Amino acid sequence: MRALPFEPGVAGCDEAGRGPLAGPVVCAAVVLPAGFDARGLDDSKKLDAPRRAMLANRVRDGAVWAVEVVPADEVDRLNVLWASLAGMERALARLDPAPRAALIDGHTPPREPCVPVTCLVKGDGKDAAIAAASILAKTVRDGLMVELAAEFPKYGFDRHFGYPTPDHLAALREHGPCPAHRRSFGPVRDLLEQPCLGFDG
Repeated sequence: MRALPFEPGVAGCDEAGRGPLAGPVVCAAVVLPAGFDARGLDDSKKLDAPRRAMLANRVRDGAVWAVEVVPADEVDRLNVLWASLAGMERALARLDPAPRAALIDGHTPPREPCVPVTCLVKGDGKDAAIAAASILAKTVRDGLMVELAAEFPKYGFDRHFGYPTPDHLAALREHGPCPAHRRSFGPVRDLLEQPCLGFDG
């Protein structure tokens, strides 16, 4: 099994949940120590749920890490890109000991990072620390969406995790938005702008 490279002392940062219509964005920062077993770490979207859970446990047990949950109202207030970057900033700032630098998955760096940052496009498939952050962010977010499914059972959040699938859009049209939905995202915003629909979410 291949192992992605990483540099001890350099944090990897990634997020999960930029595309969904509901729920938080979850950001993670991970520093892998020298000698860490990076075999199997990869972009979380390429892994099935059991493998993600196994790898997430390995990261939690053997790395320095922090996870930051960015709620839907902050996503609406800042927009999803800047909310994600703010969450990465906060996750980086919580690492103890602090890393000497960070690699961020994507094109855009945070505005006020606490350490020097380099952007790495598609970094979750190139650097093991970013992949580890991707896996932590995804597993934490999926768990939060399962909790939201219990709180708001009409929407099926435990099946689609807030993404705009046909059954999610159908539930949204039938029941209107709930408090977990992102008001600034098109399908939700369009429903809220329709007059006299009587939604109370």
